Amino acid sequence: MRAKPTLGDIAFAGANYALLACLGALTLYPFLNLLALSLNESLDSLKGDIYLVPRAFTLDNYRTLFANEQLYGAALRSVLRTVLGTALGILCTAMFAYALSQREFVLRRSLNALIVLTLYVSGGIIPVYLLIKNLHLVNSYFVYLLPLLVNGFYIILMRSSFEQLPAGLVESAKIDGAGDFQTLFRIVLPVSMPVVATISLFVAVMHWNSWFDNYLYNSRNARLSLLQYELMKILLDSSNQQSAAQTHMDESTVKVVSPQSIRATMTIIATVPILLVYPFLQSYFIKGMTLGAVKE
Repeated sequence: MRAKPTLGDIAFAGANYALLACLGALTLYPFLNLLALSLNESLDSLKGDIYLVPRAFTLDNYRTLFANEQLYGAALRSVLRTVLGTALGILCTAMFAYALSQREFVLRRSLNALIVLTLYVSGGIIPVYLLIKNLHLVNSYFVYLLPLLVNGFYIILMRSSFEQLPAGLVESAKIDGAGDFQTLFRIVLPVSMPVVATISLFVAVMHWNSWFDNYLYNSRNARLSLLQYELMKILLDSSNQQSAAQTHMDESTVKVVSPQSIRATMTIIATVPILLVYPFLQSYFIKGMTLGAVKE
């Protein structure tokens, strides 16, 4: 029999729901505001006071972006980079983390210390560029994948998850004759899907939003251009056109390429694919919240 809720229980639950509703509204408002700006006429957006509903509805901002034919090829390359980069990144991170989680591994402590060191010390842009150049990765699609195969923080996160697994799980697999690769891919990873899904989302967002490596290494090759880099160029062009239009008092140009509206439209276009992927990983995030909560 469930106890009848008291007045205090009802008040506490109501306060919790009200607080969560406020937090949800605060989280959702920026996205809805950007959506309203992207659907509002550019010149009218400069007047401000647009919150949740566009004041002068138009699709011109999206037409301006999608009129650039370079975006379609760049979008395909970005999708390919995100898929390949995420798959290869998870593969390499999992193998590295699994090796570090094995106590009999001789270089375990040395590599752990080296990984932690990389979280605090960086060579800087110039040494990294020289390294990429000497590896002949400039003007190559591999420059989007190889330098980002592993990340120290993700390795530590996955290693910690592997170390929380029951020791008998791995030992029983080895007794049955399973090798390290079989143990990792058929036993350890399937029971570690929460951390795998979490890191996958982080890696996918990083690849999807990345544009600076495109700017540094492949800016001269249009066939290697990515979506985020093309959107960044459109934003810079719109800012320059607005400055020129304001100088010559040409409001018609401002109307078409207002940087505020273009920026909002770019954000919506870049965010929607991630929002479509998140629901498929949500169940793993919920499981990840209780991971390690029960100890033997």
